[in-house]
Amino acid sequence: MFDPTQLRTFLTVSQTLSFTQAAERLGLRQSTVSQQVRRLEEAAGRQLFARDTHGVALTEDGEAMLGFARTILEANERAAHWFAGTRLRGRLRFGASEDFVLTRLPEILAAFRRDHPEVDLELTVDLSGPLQEQLAAGRLDLVLVKRHPGRGSGDARGGRLVWRDRLVWIGSERTRLDAHRPVPLVVFPPPAVTRARALEVLERHGRPWRVTCTSGSLSGLVAAAGAGLGVMAHAEGMIPPGLVRLPARAGLPDLGEVDVVLLHGAGSEAAGPSRAPGRPGAPGGGAEALADAILAAGDRLHSSAPGTTRG
Repeated sequence: MFDPTQLRTFLTVSQTLSFTQAAERLGLRQSTVSQQVRRLEEAAGRQLFARDTHGVALTEDGEAMLGFARTILEANERAAHWFAGTRLRGRLRFGASEDFVLTRLPEILAAFRRDHPEVDLELTVDLSGPLQEQLAAGRLDLVLVKRHPGRGSGDARGGRLVWRDRLVWIGSERTRLDAHRPVPLVVFPPPAVTRARALEVLERHGRPWRVTCTSGSLSGLVAAAGAGLGVMAHAEGMIPPGLVRLPARAGLPDLGEVDVVLLHGAGSEAAGPSRAPGRPGAPGGGAEALADAILAAGDRLHSSAPGTTRG
């Protein structure tokens, strides 16, 4: 038997690849996180993480445990909902950054709708900046967006870290850059996080650049990059099908990291759980339930995105 608490901690560490960030997200001490992972490894009889001075990585057994952990926790969650007799109702306005369209986010949303059929889920897909503006204006209840690292510390205002990723340069396999000519860029319109980072890094390194394509649609950018119009900055864990990470010999400067976070609004219309006769209610609401589902399955959004190509 595997302890659900230890499994949940294991999933969080696997998503953040950091015991410190996992502890922050779970509201635990780092020593507690390490202890729970160690006990899970003892129960499994296998090492799940490889740790060294460079960071944390899943072992082959750790990769296998991912699927088992998700299955066990999802079954546990369904059982808890069934016997608690709680039903979430109302409207939940959820926003997701354009980048997540090609990941397995639709699978997570489908599972949420299956588990909470009485919640009217409304999805808005946009850039991270506009989504945060809509959240602040009260037009959204929960958003999944990209953000520069270090803003917020895991509290309600700072958001909840889903994972931290590296930004990399991507393009067609046939892309070849001329070091003596401006870097051709395929970018989202401002104030997109990836656009701002690409321009800032190139300016800092004295590399001239020119925008060859601007589109608010990820499919438009992918088409332009695939046609060889230019290169784009993108999260390494969500590289769209047909594009690859450019090798170091391309000579482009490092783009650093980016955080993927969940941000809650001031209130949610889908919040209140309704009680079945004779059964207790449960705390929290639709936004919290969806946030928990995304956090539990966060590794699906990047490490196993369907059709993902890594270069």
